[in-house]
Amino acid sequence: MSLSTIGQIAITVHDVERAAAFYRDTLGMPVLFQMPNMAFFNCGGIRLMLGLPEGTQETFSSIIYYKVADIQATAAELKGRGVTFEQEPHFLARMPDHDLWMAFFRDPDKNLLALMSEVKR
Repeated sequence: MSLSTIGQIAITVHDVERAAAFYRDTLGMPVLFQMPNMAFFNCGGIRLMLGLPEGTQETFSSIIYYKVADIQATAAELKGRGVTFEQEPHFLARMPDHDLWMAFFRDPDKNLLALMSEVKR
């Protein structure tokens, strides 16, 4: 047995409408469907769910890394849409056949999101 395919990623948010607008309008992600207290998006074939906290009001979040071809151009486009970066695009590591670049920003609920780019040499 091996886990190898992600079917859905869930992010806890405090205001589904506000978060849905950010992911839809600012990040440009296609909406699959929305229902009370939940919104679902298509993220390159993986379903992204935004929902209210279950049980406690504490928020725990994983980082979602969005793979992009041109990290500088994508970051510039997102800045034009009002995104503030905590860490601008920067070189992270030299891999055998490419350089790894990252940039970090937050959604309206302060969930950490990242851009990653594997730049061929």
